Amino acid sequence: MSEQPINCVRMQAIAIGRVQGVGYRAWIQRIAGGLGLTGSAANRWDGAVEVEVQGDPDAVERFLHVLNIGPSAAHVKEVRTNPIPIVPDENEFAIR
Repeated sequence: MSEQPINCVRMQAIAIGRVQGVGYRAWIQRIAGGLGLTGSAANRWDGAVEVEVQGDPDAVERFLHVLNIGPSAAHVKEVRTNPIPIVPDENEFAIR
């Protein structure tokens, strides 16, 4: 059983705006992979996308910043963030 680094953080983010049906989840999956982050992204019933991301605090901060940008077809109005507990042994960023 591997342990997460001491400086590992996990955040939940809710992206609000035109974020479904525009490739937003696949786009952030690529960004997360490039930053070495794990977690998941899922469409919500209300049209938002819920994201959980985990890893190095600086990489998580960069990731959360780009959530506000999105792919060209998206229009992100707001991203709400909240710290959440670490998920041990997570090893991918999944689209749910």
